[in-house]
Amino acid sequence: MNLNKKQIQHVKGLAHSLKPVVLLGNNGLTEAVVAEIDFALNHHELIKVKINTEDRETKALIVEAICRETNATKIQVIGKTLVIYRQSPEKKIHIPKV
Repeated sequence: MNLNKKQIQHVKGLAHSLKPVVLLGNNGLTEAVVAEIDFALNHHELIKVKINTEDRETKALIVEAICRETNATKIQVIGKTLVIYRQSPEKKIHIPKV
């Protein structure tokens, strides 16, 4: 799903108060973690993922892999926290049409 700047700003505002629902541990990005992220996206649509790595290149690769594998849109990355969005069939979050 392609979001424009205004829509991304709206979703960022909604994500501000959220806590991370998935934490990547020492094992990194495994199939089980991807499945858990996929499940969380189906349930919540908008989630935060905590990526526990110091290396920027590794973090960028993990973010890219998560978005690709779950078919989600990256909203933002702040520090070790990734915010992603994927619309579910129920459309729980209303995205303004701009």
